[in-house]
Amino acid sequence: MCTAFILMLPHEIQAKTLTFGVVPQQSAKKMAKSWQPLFEYIENYAGFRIDFQTAKDIPTFEANLANGEYDIAYMNPFHFVVFNSSVGYQALAKQKDKRLQGIIVVHKDSGIQSLSELNGAELVFPAPAAFAASIVTSAKLRNEDIAFVPRYVNSHDSVYLNVEKQFFIAGGGIYRTLQSSPAQQSLRVLWESPLYTPHAIATHPRLSEDDRKSIINALISISSDASSVDILKNLGMNGFVEADDSHWDDVRKLGISSLSRPHS
Repeated sequence: MCTAFILMLPHEIQAKTLTFGVVPQQSAKKMAKSWQPLFEYIENYAGFRIDFQTAKDIPTFEANLANGEYDIAYMNPFHFVVFNSSVGYQALAKQKDKRLQGIIVVHKDSGIQSLSELNGAELVFPAPAAFAASIVTSAKLRNEDIAFVPRYVNSHDSVYLNVEKQFFIAGGGIYRTLQSSPAQQSLRVLWESPLYTPHAIATHPRLSEDDRKSIINALISISSDASSVDILKNLGMNGFVEADDSHWDDVRKLGISSLSRPHS
C-alpha cells in the first residue's frame, strides 16, 4: 500500500501553468526561440510551467491584454500605462540598465538628411500603439509640423524590410529590433528620441504575491547567474531588476491614457 501511495504522489502534484504573453515585435518563431530559454529557467527555478504566447499583431495583443488573457506579460511602456489603469496589471520587472528610444530609419543610400524632408510622405510603423517606434516618433513629427501618412505593418521586422525594399522612404523602430534585423545593414538612423523607461514585465492581478515573488526571484537570479549569459544574450538584454508601477510616470506625463487617439 505504501508503494502504491508513493507511485500516485507525483500524479497528484501538478505544476501550475502560467501564460506569458510577449508583445509581437518580430515573428512568432523568432520570438519563441529568443524567449523559450528564459521560460525554461523560470520553470526550473520557480517550479511553474510557462506557456509562451504572443499574437499575430499588436492590436490583437492589446485585445488579449484587455481581456486579461495573460498571467504575465512583456509589454511596451504605453501598454503598461493603459492596462495598469484599466485591467490592473502590476509592474514586476524591467530590463536592467536600459532606457528606450524610438528611432526613424531611412535606407542607407537615401539622400534624406533631416526630418523636414519627410513632409508629405507615407511612413511605415509597426502598429498605432507601439510606444517608441510609433507613438514617440509620430509625436516628434507632429511637433515639428511635419505632415505624414502613417501605414502600419504589424511588426518591427516588417518596418525595416519595407524601408530596405524602398517601399517607404522612412519608418519607426527601436535599436534592439533594428540590431537583430536582417535589414540592418541596408538602413541608417535618421533620428533618435529622448530616453524612456523600457518595457514592463507585469502580472495580472489574479496572481498571488507568492507567485509574483517566485517569478521576480527567478528573474533577478538569472541576472546574476554567470552560466545564464546566453539566455539574456538571446533576448538582447543584460538582466532584470524589480520594478514598481511609478517607474512609468515619465510615460504617464505624455498624457496618453487610451488606445483611442489620433496618429497623424
